[in-house]
Amino acid sequence: MESTRLNKIGRLIQKELGDIFQKQTQAMPGTLISVSAVRVSPDLGVAKAYLSIFPSEKGQELLEAIRTNTKSIRFELGKRIGKQVRIIPELSFFIDDSLDYIENIDKLLQK
Repeated sequence: MESTRLNKIGRLIQKELGDIFQKQTQAMPGTLISVSAVRVSPDLGVAKAYLSIFPSEKGQELLEAIRTNTKSIRFELGKRIGKQVRIIPELSFFIDDSLDYIENIDKLLQK
């Protein structure tokens, strides 16, 4: 069971990461990265961000690029939320494939 504080910090990180990725992907037309969920550990030391990437064919390639730039993303996040939280959590990024799974189920049901 997550506390209210963890939920608030998770939503704050989700919003700010979404803004960061939106600005980063302006240079890549036809690419959309959205943060579907952020799970924060109870000690606020680790945040797992689940990303929805469109087009999904570029998903792995973009995820590797994001993982390579994790330190600069964390630095940018720290500049944005540093006044609101004491510790900027370590970031881990994962692909959220739940939309692909739902789409696959819909296709199977339509057959």
